[in-house]
Amino acid sequence: MAEPASNATMSAQTEGETPALENTSQSQNVEDQQTEVEEVEQIEDAPFHVTVVLPHGEKPFDLAVSPIEQIHEIRQSIIEQQDAIQYSCFHLEHNGEPINDFAQVSDISGLAEGSELHLVEDPYSEKEARIHLVRVRELIGAAGDRTDTVHGIHAGLSLHDDLVAEAVKQASSFVLSEAKAKNEEERSEVEIEEYDFEAPTSVFKLVPRRSEVAPRTVKAIGLSAWNPPPAHLRQRGHLLYLTASTLDGDFHITAHVGGFFVNKCTNQNFDPFPKSSAGKQSAHSLLSLLEEISPKFGPAVKELQAFQRRKHPLSTFPIGNTFPAAPWIVPPTSSPLSAHLPDPTRSQETYLLAGVDNTDSLRDWNEEFQSAKELPKDTIQDRVFRERLLCKLYADYKEAATRGAVLVARGEVAPLNPTEARDAQIFVYNNVFFSFGADGVGTFTSEGGNEAARVATGKDVFGVKLVNQLDIDGLYTPGTVVVDYLGKRIVGQSIVPGIFKQPEPGENQIHYGAVDGKEVVAADERFVPVFKKLAEQLHIKKHSVWDKEGKEFELEASVEMKGLLGTDGRKYVLDLYRITPLDKLWMNEDPEKEEEKYPHRMTVLRPELMMSLAKAKAREYADTELKRLVKSKDEAKGEEKKEDGETAKGEEKAEGEEKTEETEEKKVEEKTAEKQVEEAQPERIDLSGFRFSLNPDAFSDQKPQTEAQKEELARDEDEVLAACQYLRDVVMPTLLYELRRNEISFPVDGTSLTNMLHRRGINIRYLGHLALLSDVNGEEYRLRYFHDLCTREMVARSFKHVAAKYLKELPLPLTSACFAHLLNCLLGYGLNPNPVAEIDETFKQLYKSADLAFADVTPESLRAEIESEVYRRFRFSLVDEWWESVGNIQTLREISLKLGLQLQAKEYAFGGVIAKQTDTAAEADAEKDADAEKSADDKAATGTKSKNKKKKKKAARDGSPASINSARSVPHTFSPDDIVNVVPISKDAAPQSAIATEALEAGRISILQNQRKLGEELLLESLSLHEQIYGPLHPDVGRAYSALANLYQGLGLLDVAIENAQKACVVTERTIGIDSGETMLAYLSLSLLLHQDGKHHEAVVYNKHALELWKILYGRDHPDTVTTLNNTAVILQAAHAYHESRRWFEECLRASEAVFGKDSTYSAAVLFQLGQALALDKESKEAVNKMRECRNIFSRHLGEQDKNTIDAGYWLAQLTSNAVNLAKQAKRTNNGRFRFTTMGMSGGADATNIAGSRAPAPAIDERDLDDLVKFIEGTPKKGGAKPGKKRGPQNPRRRGGGAAGAA
Repeated sequence: MAEPASNATMSAQTEGETPALENTSQSQNVEDQQTEVEEVEQIEDAPFHVTVVLPHGEKPFDLAVSPIEQIHEIRQSIIEQQDAIQYSCFHLEHNGEPINDFAQVSDISGLAEGSELHLVEDPYSEKEARIHLVRVRELIGAAGDRTDTVHGIHAGLSLHDDLVAEAVKQASSFVLSEAKAKNEEERSEVEIEEYDFEAPTSVFKLVPRRSEVAPRTVKAIGLSAWNPPPAHLRQRGHLLYLTASTLDGDFHITAHVGGFFVNKCTNQNFDPFPKSSAGKQSAHSLLSLLEEISPKFGPAVKELQAFQRRKHPLSTFPIGNTFPAAPWIVPPTSSPLSAHLPDPTRSQETYLLAGVDNTDSLRDWNEEFQSAKELPKDTIQDRVFRERLLCKLYADYKEAATRGAVLVARGEVAPLNPTEARDAQIFVYNNVFFSFGADGVGTFTSEGGNEAARVATGKDVFGVKLVNQLDIDGLYTPGTVVVDYLGKRIVGQSIVPGIFKQPEPGENQIHYGAVDGKEVVAADERFVPVFKKLAEQLHIKKHSVWDKEGKEFELEASVEMKGLLGTDGRKYVLDLYRITPLDKLWMNEDPEKEEEKYPHRMTVLRPELMMSLAKAKAREYADTELKRLVKSKDEAKGEEKKEDGETAKGEEKAEGEEKTEETEEKKVEEKTAEKQVEEAQPERIDLSGFRFSLNPDAFSDQKPQTEAQKEELARDEDEVLAACQYLRDVVMPTLLYELRRNEISFPVDGTSLTNMLHRRGINIRYLGHLALLSDVNGEEYRLRYFHDLCTREMVARSFKHVAAKYLKELPLPLTSACFAHLLNCLLGYGLNPNPVAEIDETFKQLYKSADLAFADVTPESLRAEIESEVYRRFRFSLVDEWWESVGNIQTLREISLKLGLQLQAKEYAFGGVIAKQTDTAAEADAEKDADAEKSADDKAATGTKSKNKKKKKKAARDGSPASINSARSVPHTFSPDDIVNVVPISKDAAPQSAIATEALEAGRISILQNQRKLGEELLLESLSLHEQIYGPLHPDVGRAYSALANLYQGLGLLDVAIENAQKACVVTERTIGIDSGETMLAYLSLSLLLHQDGKHHEAVVYNKHALELWKILYGRDHPDTVTTLNNTAVILQAAHAYHESRRWFEECLRASEAVFGKDSTYSAAVLFQLGQALALDKESKEAVNKMRECRNIFSRHLGEQDKNTIDAGYWLAQLTSNAVNLAKQAKRTNNGRFRFTTMGMSGGADATNIAGSRAPAPAIDERDLDDLVKFIEGTPKKGGAKPGKKRGPQNPRRRGGGAAGAA
């Protein structure tokens, strides 16, 4: 509130109405009062500790609770405590009174610091007993592997623990090597394994290592064959019958309302009553009972817990509020990681989770959604509870809808209209309404048929998400999910009350918008207020439309956007696929040939473009207003001067010196007033008159009736055309300019490219246009890589459409053969130019009516189809032999992610050069010889490579490729067995949390304004809100961890920053993907933080992993890999691995010359660092050459007087002098050891973190090598001068000169 107060003060001073001091004191009082209120609120909301008392004499424990928490959250915190994990069916009491689970802590009378909460056990119901059994199985590691058709194999995988283990091993290696070097020489150079930059990309980098087997606590535990209890025993409290095969024996257990006890049943005899025994064989918790009856169970559980503690907590935490990321590469089916073990309870989990009739999972989705949206949102607590509930609802609905869509696609759900054509059939499963994303009833005939319908469903779910994010009161949307699976698109929607109701005669089912195509239009006034709010947010213009009879209707939104008044009285908005205008310029460029025309007419502009254009128009409006105000002010000043001149002439002789003094005072007053007006000027620009909106129905075949209406529509169409031109003339050129100037991060794969374009309002159909604009010659090096990335994305998307054509009507067992054959035609032509589809003859006989057209596809025909699709969809012509340059692994990854493929990991042979022996083959050989297995495992763990290149090449030739089945006479790159699984690709309409994002942004702004304490509190609050709303594992939580890590780094809190960065790595791996662009960037950030904290060995491991990810995502020479290579070299230099550091700088130079050009300042900056590294590696002659080359480049581009050129010249002189001295010493030395001198490197081991100014008058450095290394490390020379009195020249890579930003 300080800023508005100061503005008010300024206005008062200008107008002379109120003294400035009075206003200042008033504003200060307001601020003090607000501060007092905030402090009181903070005290009221401050966490406090309560004591939890357990029922069986266990030691009580303290628990921190917050007044804004609810009791069910405290319950969850209690059962996560080690002393209370056995409890699941209980309630809490305070002062002897039970507490409602959904009550808020602040509402509990007398609950304060030091209060006691008593845990009281409750009787079980059948549902509670089932939940308890599921929980116990998970706690003791008996849940087993689960086959999930939705999430896929190894969903939510994380490689972080493997990397931590490797970092620990690397650290010990560093310590030993450094100790050895110190003992052998005075110079402590650490030896490290050399990284092979030429090694081919291996998908095994994405597969977890074979880990230690978790300790077993029981052999098996599950439902007994005697289950369920008969009716007369249910009357006596029997709920379930279980069998437990422990490490000490087998037991039959009865789940009773009072707990669990061992019964007298056997596999042949039924006697479910308590077994008489000397010892106690009953307990309220199944976990406690197992400890009593099995002496080995307790120690085994403790061993299991110790095993789990060795992993990062988030790597094993169950994912709740989002889909876990499904990896596209999974361990081979023969790997122990993919072993399918027997588990009798696996098939019982559906019953355990949902009950006998599956009634536990049947929910009224629509009512839940709308009731949650109607919850109050007045206070922060209200908003948190509301957003948390909605987040959980969206996640649950997405899960249910995706599972139902998979069953619909497989034909396992009966349609409601079985007599209709397949595309027109509708389904209801689990209270979700399903339909195909196809034009089954001819609604989109004029727009492009099935293609238009498919696009409309995707745009509809995006429109629903946008409306949900705006959160307009009184406007409701159905739950919407779109699922792509095996070439089919299925839409799952919650059932809106009244959607199936037949309208009364004379009534319309739709109350707002088009009813029957565009022939009938409804405009119910009850929808105008809510649609008007929506239109204002989306910059949609109120406009006229006409029905088939020429009657005019004024609508607030597009005619395609429909309003439905449900039978529950709520106003629903449907069909949100046309919320923005059409891109007329794109449609105008359609070729004349029918086969080359764009597939549909659903070419709408993106809402992000509307927002961008609105901001641009607002800036223009503000500039115009400012100019008008300045002009009026100048005119007023001119009139005042004229009046003053006339007055001065009349009084000139009378007043003399007195006039002069008054004039001077007046000038001072005028200048002061003018300054105040100028300062207040920006605050006085009134934007209330600014309006920007577009007609979404322009160019949509509307037929105005009068000339005035035609003129109005023509103006609207001109405005839409201007928006289309803005996209082409401003948005896209700006993007390429920023990429060219290295101002923004370069996309690494199709996902990051798509997100970049969408954020700027660029449709994917403009990929071809962007590729043409970036296909330049000369010095535009970065744009060449952007062109290649766009081309790869177009090929992958076109392949997806081609594959969908063959998959749409194909039975599930034949899809693997289809995928394998199409991939062989696209990527495996180098190994076999004439691939043959491998179709099981049994399936041919079973599915005689199946369309096996994919078997006729050849590499040539597939390329022709892809070229045709690229031209139709992107208006781009692929170059000749484009398939040679798209990148095999990268294209395979893009296709797999777009189609949901999960392939088994092996070194796929894409050409005649066969890959080296793979880990899979090594494992097969290891099974024959135990010694060989140990050797292979050791080699895989250490990553040791042979130094004998001839032997390595011979091994590569002798090894047979894993991708070739020796039993076949003709090899293929892919076989049907390689397609392990296909997961559905789902798009939902879940919005982001507004309050969590607001808190994070507020914390960031506070820190930028130097309000550190407030900023840290807001950051902690933001993290708490993210975790409360989303849970600990969610993509947005991962991004929050990354942002917090960066902010804490700026605050100097490295430990906290590293902790958040590690969490960001795990969360992004498990929720976005182990090889996603965000995961790679998270590991790079973690590496830099560890380096800054002095943990160089760990930093190197993470940097190498990120570089491997970069190769898989993009290829070897991504424009931003220069930064990663440079950072790794600097880290290695800081770790004393000078030779390996020099090799990384050399690779960095090679990449820089490939990306930026050999004669660029970026490459010169790398040359500068390479010269330093060569000097440390005792290569003085080569160091002189590199530094000379560096200086010449700086001189040509920046001039002789530039600091970079001067610094390079200084270093060149030092290197040259040291090289001469070295030669002289070598000549004088006979057989003894010798030393050579080198220059004093500024910045030490971390040459990229240099601050300070350049030293004057460079002098030749005569220090020996030991002193120089100590100087580099920041250690003073023994007996020498104090360090820091003289500073060397600074590194041009970290200064704002011409070489800045090379990284």
